[in-house]
Amino acid sequence: MTGPWQVRAWLARGLRGAGRLPRGVGRWVLAGCAALLLVLVSVVLGHRAADADGFTPVPQLLAFLPWLLLPAALGLLLAALARWPLGCAWALAVLLATGWYLQPYEGAGAGGPSGPVVARPRVLSANLEYGQATDGLLAALRRERPDLVAVQECDHRCVTALEAPALRAAYPYRNIAAGGPAEGSAILSVYPLRNEPGVPGSLAMPGARALIAGRWVRVQVAHPMPPIPGELDVWRAELARLRAYAERRGDAPTLIAGDFNATQDHAAFRRLLDTGLRDSARLAGASRTPSWPTLTTPLLGAQIDHVLVSDAWSARAARFVDLPRTDHRALLVDLELHG
Repeated sequence: MTGPWQVRAWLARGLRGAGRLPRGVGRWVLAGCAALLLVLVSVVLGHRAADADGFTPVPQLLAFLPWLLLPAALGLLLAALARWPLGCAWALAVLLATGWYLQPYEGAGAGGPSGPVVARPRVLSANLEYGQATDGLLAALRRERPDLVAVQECDHRCVTALEAPALRAAYPYRNIAAGGPAEGSAILSVYPLRNEPGVPGSLAMPGARALIAGRWVRVQVAHPMPPIPGELDVWRAELARLRAYAERRGDAPTLIAGDFNATQDHAAFRRLLDTGLRDSARLAGASRTPSWPTLTTPLLGAQIDHVLVSDAWSARAARFVDLPRTDHRALLVDLELHG
């Protein structure tokens, strides 16, 4: 049997061994752990620098690029404990590069509005997670009174709620694409709508033209497939269709709102911004505010819910609203349309 004195001897030997970690084998272990962390972060940063999304797990990690500061900092600490100068220099370079990419992305060709303000619509975008947050959406509509609403993951129960007489009175114009719990989407509007088919996708993305202050404004819901393993090509293709929609807008004021399943660190999303669209949350000073997943927001997460606008718009304010029973925070934006 093992006696207490043997246990104490093992603990003493273990503590003495821990004291020798920075030397010999211990230093190699620390350096190896630092290298593994830095390789992981460097691969993600390399794709960001190369303007590419790569393959799993790179697109998934790109969504959380700001939080790669944590493994990079841990890598620096381990390299310092291992007294590995090259590793320390590597970690510092990784930290600086990550910090550089934290800057808000300004799309190529993006410009500001000109002319007087002719309307100040409030826009709400909400992903209901299979319709579970329908009651929370209805409460938010009563409380916040948005003028345009983009709804994603609107199931049949959600559609029924949106067709209720009270909501029809508040939002007499709508384009609802019914579907399964994840596929359904909708546009609600206080402004007259001319419904359009929208951008084709695995999940419904209806579109419309809204008559605001005498101007026809293009309104489009965004809900491409998420970049999950096995669906990366679909995710890229559907973001590319949204980009093609933005490129065809001409001089018409344009607004694309929804769950893009992408952040500014994804090359496919930046190409959409390069059409001249701007992220209203960034314009309002809320860049990188996490919107998903609600389990860890606002401390940790990714901003994948956006309201993108053309240069006819400016943003006065943007905030993320918590709805019960969904893994997304809704985005509420106060916009100004310039004539």
